[in-house]
Amino acid sequence: MKLAVMSFPQIDPIAIHIGSFGIRWYALAYIASLLIGWMLARRLCALSPLVATHEQVDDFASWAVLGVVLGGRLGYILFYQPGFYLSHPLYILQVWNGGMSFHGGALGVIVALMLFARRNRISFLAFSDRITTIVPLGLGLGRCANFINGELWGRPASPNLPWAMVFPTGGDVPRHPSQLYEALTEGALLLTIMLVAASRPWVRERFGFLAGLFLFGYAVMRCFCEFFRQPDAFIGFLPFGVTMGQVLSIPMAIAGLLLMAYAVRHPRRSAVHV
Repeated sequence: MKLAVMSFPQIDPIAIHIGSFGIRWYALAYIASLLIGWMLARRLCALSPLVATHEQVDDFASWAVLGVVLGGRLGYILFYQPGFYLSHPLYILQVWNGGMSFHGGALGVIVALMLFARRNRISFLAFSDRITTIVPLGLGLGRCANFINGELWGRPASPNLPWAMVFPTGGDVPRHPSQLYEALTEGALLLTIMLVAASRPWVRERFGFLAGLFLFGYAVMRCFCEFFRQPDAFIGFLPFGVTMGQVLSIPMAIAGLLLMAYAVRHPRRSAVHV
């Protein structure tokens, strides 16, 4: 028996209307991620071994925002459409039209962590552990916002799949709601794994383990979800049927494994100065 294909719920991408001004769900996802992440980071950094003060966590919030925005934008330009933006440099500043890369944002935050740790004379690896633990929160909320916007939809799916969905900009073909797959894996599942791991003193004493776990966990889950996500039209599939998201995740997975291996061999009971 053929099941009826679900229609996109048509949620207004603008969550709050104030006259001619509107606040989009995507903006609310960023704001909620920052506020909730900030509160969690304060608690995580206070766990033994003490990594950073509440004031230092507060100061880092602005650094993290800059790292995400600048790194995410530059990463998208370099990884996905370098030719277009070199020919149309004015479009680089038009972030409101979309175009952010998580892998670029991750590199931006890593640079921000390095500079901040050096400036405040705190352990880069220990501080990175506590901060990366909460990153899946933002990933999950961001993917939910992608779903509400009806963007980054999945590959064609069987009409018999109960949750196959027809997206407004995806034609009349039923598709995987891959944004929700990512929200559940890269977001909810990875956040749970990270918080459980961070609650273990054995893990916290091995500086770099949590950061490595995040890098490896995200890379694996992103590679899995890419099998259901429709590649960007201007890139399509790469040789052997892989996607750009999978290619960019491979070095993340390798770096994560190496970082965890290093952390296991170098346990520390106190945060050292860099």
